[in-house]
Amino acid sequence: MPQFLLELFSEEIPARMQKRAAEDLKKLLMDALSKAGFLPTDMASFSAPRRLVAVVEGLPVRTADVREERKGPKLDAPLPAIEGFVRAAGLTNISEARVVSDPKKGDYYVADLVKLGRATAEALTEIIPDLIRNFPWPKSMRWGEGSLRWVRPLHRILAVFDGEVVPCAIDGIVADRISEGHRFHGTGPFAVKNFEDYQDQLAKAHVVLDREHRKALIKAEAQTLCQARNLELIEDEVLLEEVCGLVDEPHVILGDMDPSFLDLPPEVIRLTLRVNQKYFVVRDPKTGGLAPHFIVVSNVKATDGGKLIALGNARVLAARLNDARYFWDLDRKVSLESRVPKLDTLVFHEKLGSVGDKVRRMIELAGEIAPLVGADVAQAQHAALLAKADLTTEMVGEFPELQGVMGRYYQLNEIVLSRPTGEGDPAQQGGGGTPPSVGSVDSSPAPQGSTNNQVIADAIRDHYKPVGPSDSVPSEPVAIAVALADKLDSLTGFFAIGEKPTGSGDPYALRRAALGVIRILRDRCIHFQLTHWVPNHSLFDFILERLRVALRDEGFAPDVLEAAFAIPDDDIVRIVARVAALAKVLKTEDGANLVAGLKRGANILRAEEKKAEWSKDVAVDAALLAAEAEQGLYQGLEVAKAAVTKALGADDYDAAMVALANLRQPVDAFFDTVLINDPNPAIRLNRLALLVDLQNTSEQIADFSKLAG
Repeated sequence: MPQFLLELFSEEIPARMQKRAAEDLKKLLMDALSKAGFLPTDMASFSAPRRLVAVVEGLPVRTADVREERKGPKLDAPLPAIEGFVRAAGLTNISEARVVSDPKKGDYYVADLVKLGRATAEALTEIIPDLIRNFPWPKSMRWGEGSLRWVRPLHRILAVFDGEVVPCAIDGIVADRISEGHRFHGTGPFAVKNFEDYQDQLAKAHVVLDREHRKALIKAEAQTLCQARNLELIEDEVLLEEVCGLVDEPHVILGDMDPSFLDLPPEVIRLTLRVNQKYFVVRDPKTGGLAPHFIVVSNVKATDGGKLIALGNARVLAARLNDARYFWDLDRKVSLESRVPKLDTLVFHEKLGSVGDKVRRMIELAGEIAPLVGADVAQAQHAALLAKADLTTEMVGEFPELQGVMGRYYQLNEIVLSRPTGEGDPAQQGGGGTPPSVGSVDSSPAPQGSTNNQVIADAIRDHYKPVGPSDSVPSEPVAIAVALADKLDSLTGFFAIGEKPTGSGDPYALRRAALGVIRILRDRCIHFQLTHWVPNHSLFDFILERLRVALRDEGFAPDVLEAAFAIPDDDIVRIVARVAALAKVLKTEDGANLVAGLKRGANILRAEEKKAEWSKDVAVDAALLAAEAEQGLYQGLEVAKAAVTKALGADDYDAAMVALANLRQPVDAFFDTVLINDPNPAIRLNRLALLVDLQNTSEQIADFSKLAG
């Protein structure tokens, strides 16, 4: 079947927008074609620095004719009704309709209508300009005197269907079959017949259309260059995604960096290379540290193998790293603690005060949380005092991503400054060569108290964690206390002033803060009475909802979550354990069958609750248990209650669930052989009381009535 090829050729599209733009192009085109009555068999989209491309397979030359019967009025209907039917059906007169006889409804008119199919090219003529005008760029611009907005000036529209140009235009840009290749290495404009021809000519014009192919080429060439020099590429998928959007045809070059810069913290070097220069970092596998080299990806194929490009990039990098060295040297002249007063000059939020105000709240919270997580109170409060101090440094001002990281380095630097001259001085060790970075002073001899300083320094770095789903959580008690204090302060503060996340908007990253609290408590198995720290009911619900979403993403069924969350609890660790144990027991035959019995009992009790003469407060009278099955259930319940109580006391939800699952047989026997609505009112009420006892026991773990099935 015919093929449709669309290319939108412009000035360079920002690399960060390209992948999403290709996805949007595919979706918009598919939606538009479907709305017009077309069902393509396949569609693919591509992005490169100067083009968005879509290729659609399996489109017909035109849509099929559609035949329709339209029922009209009866033959004896009033004239206005008949005339209205003629107009609505598009007939010249009523004689063009046929008469249908119905034994029950009588004779009536029917119009046989034919909706002619539409030429695909004609539909595309309308679809293309509409798609361009409504394309959802995050940012767009106008140029010249036209009204068209695009991410960058749009130069060409290539639109070819079934070998012919689709006749369309927008703001003076007329569609044709012309494209062009690489800005520098291309051979000028060329005409294309179809997608296969288009791909071949692009390749000859030094354009790799498929971004995944470009990424693979970059990675493979970078690894080859590193292996040849006994180096190891530090992979960076985020940077790779960006760099592959900067080049039509990647040419990977290994450059050399002045080794003296290696005395800077490695995070500073990596961020300078990554953010400012878009370079990949390499390490020396022998030492595990950074190597004085970098990988740059060029869009130009150099005749000298890239030597001049490498030298030019090295000079630019040196200037950047000299700036970083200046900040590093300047910041270390002042202790973190002396910077704390400056935090009062930084606004945290107009309704929540300065960063200094936040730090004071964190100090109080960290002191209260510390005993609960096994942290030293004084250390936790000292770490909280210094946690935000690096926000006033030059380095963090240049690289906000290094907040916390630089605070750790500057706090460790104070160990060095506090040593007597020559004692454990890193610059005096190792017999010459490049002095190790400040990050290596941990292994050097240190004065009394340096261990505590190390704990505080690590807490300064780690209190921001976890930053994202792949980030680790703090492991040391002091860092845990400060991290929880920081996140809980933000959550309670912003909810108190009504700044809650709405829809997809979350300007203060409160979802991330809530997930951070959840992950710390879960991963470190910290039993935390959340309602004590989160008295705001809507905030408590917000945190539980984040937990519910996280567990659903982990694969837990919605009904399992509903059943487990129905039991009031403010301990994240217990809630997660309950969910996991419930999901586990439901996979067993006893657990699955028990659910049916529990739900049956719950339904009976729900019906009885509507009767005024019955109350759930009636206790079971063992003397009234006449039937063998009800005696068996009673005895089984006594055993189960003791086991459940013991298990829950040890927070062993697996054992509690097993104890409950052991009731499967007595529950089945009870419902199979015992008539609950016994003629004797006392026996009937006693059997209902037995069901209440069963329900109360099970609801210590979950509300089984909310389970599906």
